[in-house]
Amino acid sequence: MSGNPGDDRDALIEALASAYRARGALGEVRTHPAFHDLDDAGRAEAFEVAHKQRVMEAALHPEGLSTTARAVLARIRGGG
Repeated sequence: MSGNPGDDRDALIEALASAYRARGALGEVRTHPAFHDLDDAGRAEAFEVAHKQRVMEAALHPEGLSTTARAVLARIRGGG
């Protein structure tokens, strides 16, 4: 990352706020590595960013679904 620690923190918050989560060999959802690199305040900020993103995603989706909701439904339906 860059030489500015604030930029590094912002990048970690954005990464943690994303809907992407890696899966293990058995399909289990893994904790995002950024979770462990942030302190409690950073995790709380990432939560707020994620919440705002999911609300905007749902508002833009024809069925009102966020990326998280679509991913969960895909897993339930056997498509992901």
